[in-house]
Formats: sequence, C-alpha cells, structure tokens
Amino acid sequence: MFDTVLVANRGEIAVRVIRTLRAMGIRSVAVFSDADAGARHVREADVAINIGPAPARQSYLSIDALLAAITRTGAQAVHPGYGFLSENSQFADALRSAGVVFIGPPVAAIQTMGDKISAKAAVSEFGVPVVPGISRPGLTDDDLIAGAPDVGFPVLVKPSAGGGGKGMRVVHDAADLAAALASARREAASAFGDDTLFLERFVLNPRHIEVQVLADSHGNVVHLGERECSLQRRHQKVIEEAPSPLLDPATRARIGAAACDTARSVDYTGAGTVEFIVSADRPDEFFFMEMNTRLQVEHPVTEMVTGLDLVELQVRIAAGETLPIAQDDIHLDGHAIEARVYAEDPARGFLPTGGHVLGLREPAGPGVRVDSGLVRGTVVGSDYDPMLAKVITHAQDRPAALRALDAALADTAVLGLTTNVEFLRFLLADPDVAAGDLDTGLLDRRLPDFAPAPPTDDDLIAGAAYRWLRSWPTAPADPWDVPSGWRIAGRAPTSIRLHAGERTDHVWLTGAPGDASATVEGGETHTLRASLDGDLLAVTIDGLRTEYLVAEAPGQVWLAGAGRVTMVEEVREAPVRPDDEHSGDAELTSPMPGAVVAVGVEDGAAVAAGTVVVTVEAMKMEHALSAPVDGVVELLVDAGEQVKVGQVLARITASEEPKA
Repeated sequence: MFDTVLVANRGEIAVRVIRTLRAMGIRSVAVFSDADAGARHVREADVAINIGPAPARQSYLSIDALLAAITRTGAQAVHPGYGFLSENSQFADALRSAGVVFIGPPVAAIQTMGDKISAKAAVSEFGVPVVPGISRPGLTDDDLIAGAPDVGFPVLVKPSAGGGGKGMRVVHDAADLAAALASARREAASAFGDDTLFLERFVLNPRHIEVQVLADSHGNVVHLGERECSLQRRHQKVIEEAPSPLLDPATRARIGAAACDTARSVDYTGAGTVEFIVSADRPDEFFFMEMNTRLQVEHPVTEMVTGLDLVELQVRIAAGETLPIAQDDIHLDGHAIEARVYAEDPARGFLPTGGHVLGLREPAGPGVRVDSGLVRGTVVGSDYDPMLAKVITHAQDRPAALRALDAALADTAVLGLTTNVEFLRFLLADPDVAAGDLDTGLLDRRLPDFAPAPPTDDDLIAGAAYRWLRSWPTAPADPWDVPSGWRIAGRAPTSIRLHAGERTDHVWLTGAPGDASATVEGGETHTLRASLDGDLLAVTIDGLRTEYLVAEAPGQVWLAGAGRVTMVEEVREAPVRPDDEHSGDAELTSPMPGAVVAVGVEDGAAVAAGTVVVTVEAMKMEHALSAPVDGVVELLVDAGEQVKVGQVLARITASEEPKA
C-alpha cells in the first residue's frame, strides 16, 4: 500500500479524496494554484504544494508542474479526481514513465474510450449493444449525408472526441444535415482540436443511465448497479439518483452485465462508468454511449446504496490488491439522490456568479451527506468550474429520499453569492420528477416556468432589523443616540430604504429590540421582536419566529432562513429636488465575475441606447453590456481586466432633453 498519494485536483473532489486517504492512514498531498491558496482542500491535506498561477493551463493542467510536486513530496501515486487531467492519457503515460502509479485505468483503455468511434468498435466486439449509426474513422460530410437515410431520421451528429455536449446536433430533416455537419465540425475543432464526426440514430424520449464498474488487475470485474442521470441542462447533469426508477431487476442485471463486458473489452482496471441511452418508451432496450475512465461526480449515490467507498477501492486496486467483493456480495439498499450546487443564477440564464463566501450553512443528519469544497471566506472566481458542493440524501425508498433532499437543500445556504439551490428545489417539486417519469429534455422544458420567489415583507423587515440592531450602542449612551424612536414630542421611527428582487421600499422601525413595531412602505404595522447573536438573527413578526443566518457586505445584508436565501441592499434616498441628480443616468455592472474581453467604445464617446460598451467573459460564456440610454460614456475598466460580480464597469451620463 502507498504511504503518500498526491491529489491532482481541487474543490470538493479533492476534499473527498483526502478524507478517504486520511481514513486509510495514507499521507495526502494537495496541489493548489495561486487562486486556491486558502482553499479547503489545501487546509485539510497533510502537505500542500503551490503549482502555479490561477489559469488552469498553468497549474492544474500542467503536467510538468504536477511531476515537480510529485518529486518534491515523494508521492508514490496520484489520484486525479475528475475533470482536469483525469482522462488524459499523456498524463497517465508521464506518471508511468516516472515510476508513479496513476490511480486509474491503463493508458490504452483511456485512449480507446476517449475516442467514441474506437470505443463503439471495441464494445461491439464483446456483444454490447450500440446505437445504430455510422462510426468509422475519416468519415467525410458526403459519407455522413449519404449514410444518414439508412440510420433513419432524426439523427444525432456527434464529435468523436470530447464531451459535455459540445459539437452535438440533432437533425430532423435531411435538408438540414449539411449545415449541421459544418457547424458541428467547427465547434468540435475549436473545443477538442479534432473535428471527426459520426452519426447515431436519435433515441426519442431518451434517458441517461450509467453503470458503475470496478475491475482489478487479476481479472475480476463487478458492477455496482446503475444511476439515473436524465435531469440535465445542456448535456450537463444536475440531479442524479441510484437506482434508476425506470429499470426492472431483469433489465438491471442485463445492463450491468453489458457494463462489465465493456470494461473487459479494453482490459480495464479501477473504477469506471459505462453510460447508456435508454428510451423511456422501451425501457428494456439500452445502447452503449461511452465510458468515462474515472470517478464520476455522482459516485456518492452509488456509495450510499452499496455502503462501499469507491475511492478506497480505487486506491487498493491501484496498489495491486484483489477486489474484496464478488458480484453476489453487492446489494442495493434503499434509494439515494444527489443535487449539484453551482455558483450560477438560474434567473439570469444560469450565468456564473462569484464572490466571497460570507456565511455558510450545510445540512447534516441521518441519511444526509455533503461533499463540499467550501469554507467561510472562500473566494469563488471565474477560473474554474462553478460547482461548489453536492448534497446527497439516502432513505429506504425514492419518495422518502426526495423529501429528504428537499429538506437538506432548504437547510443549505451560501451567503455572498447566488446559487442554484432554489432552482433545484423547484425541479424536485415537479410532478414528473416525483413520479420518476424522466427524460433528458425535461429540465429544459420546465425551465421557462421557473421564477425566483419574490421577496416578502418579512425579508425586508429582517434586513432592516439587522441594520437597526447593529446601530444600537453596546454601552449606556445618550437617549438621543439610541435608535428607539423616542422623542419628547412623540415617536420618530428609524427609516431604512431597502431593495430586494424587483422591489424597493422603506421600512420604519420603532421601539426597543424586545418590543418594537415595523412597517413596510404601503403596508400594515407589525409587532416585532429581534435579537442578534453573532451571525444568528432571530426575528419574531406578529408572533411568528424565524431564525436567520446572516452576513453582510458593503451595502448588502444576506439572510438565510425559512428555507431561502435573500439578499437585501440598502439604497440611498431618492433626491429631494429633481435637479439634485440626473434621473436618466445609468451604470453598467458586471453580471458575473470574469474578464473584460472587449471594450466597444472610447472613454468620453457619445453613444446611442443599445450600443455595446463592454463585453465580459467567464466560464467560456460572453455577456455584452449595452448602453440603456443615449449619452456619454465614462469607462472604468480596460480590456483584459479581471472584474467582480456587481462591479461598475462604465457610467452613462444621459443626454439632456432638448429645451422647449
């Protein structure tokens, strides 16, 4: 067994691997970029090595930097996690040449399964069913167009390299195929450096089902059941579960056997996942899609229903040990569901968000597991994938697991940045999700129905109460300085103007924290009791008590309570006279943390409404910011500059209306 293992990854998966290494008594080595110097995986490892600047290509994707870290620490093996270099055959080969064990499959298996055309050919020889189509090296557009009628429309155009849905096109009519092929080749070449394409029949009402396999170097191969991964957005999984609600025991056995044969077709060793496409209309019929030669993001649901630690088994297999379990030893107990928590804003097209984690609450309890890379103070930037954590629940049946996951998400709060937690709860409440009637298009069909819950009067009162309590003196003071509203001639309420969601209202507070009243602009007066203990705010409004985890940033109060996270902003009072402030002026703020990739106008230029002023990029997504009014631009950033979410990038001084 190894005594030192380097974890070539970051975030929640690095934390998760380090946890198992610690339990096994193995010294763990973390690597980190400049951006991750204070990250949780760095704090929890036995040793941590800086491997370069924030950009992944200069740090987590640098094979030379990782080899240097291995040499410095004497690591005997490397666990790659997932993403980054986990399926990079050059990295695996470099480790082999350096005499270091790659905790993953052989180089040849990575290479074969990394090319979808060669993968289909390999598994077909072992009798694994594949989707009907055309898949051989060197297919030209003419070859694909000529063969498409035999495949049958609709067809799916797929790149041979890469993943994540890039370059994939569904074509329903032969007349559209040529244009789809040209577009897919361009995208595949840009994303993967390889524009090889092939065709598959598009399976109607598809469900994405994958099978976890384990194989040792002594010829033993087992499967650990399947996972349902059909709830996806843009081919990226969002919620996964085990087992699938679709499969019966007989199909489960057949698809598991096919997954084992897939592993045997490339002499696989280690943990891997075989992905299948299954029609919801014909659940007994399944087809091989691809094999992921690494640990999957969703592996915890398999661990929860089998009671096995997949990382421990990976390490033991890599060390040459024999699998300690046979197929008959594996039983699926109950049901497990996982939700991925992302730093993104569903209400704004899932734009990546970011910022400082000002406060954090993660759920706990029987049947609840959280795999997280977060700690309070973490800076979430735009250099890496926006996934922050995974919340997993396990129960004896699927309905109970769904209820438990919703409750766990209600108790999940990341203060300081927007996450997708509210959207996840919206998705779990969908009747088709509850019934297990899933397909890979369900999430996108439901997305237009999602809207964040509007802020309530209670949200504004809680935000105002926090600001109010913070202004109370901690020692005896002049009565005039106490914000109780007391005056000789009557009450003078404390007035706070707050913005939340689409509303901006005044809140008036009068009295003492233990006996106060609160009025929201245009509404009724409520009784209020409020207390603040560190970052815990307790508010009782008209006899109903709510406890909040609270944090603040300049001008902002973040509140987590009643199953929601709300951010309220304190705004300045409107000008008393119309000429105090030009009401038509505007500020352009960054909708996400990222880099300014283009500045469309010069400082001081006159622009018309709709002119693109600044373009920001993050996570390979661009967002163009346009002038909302005619006016003169004041630029506050330059091209290439890194910016934060909410940062003011430019101001537009509105053109004066012509005088009569």
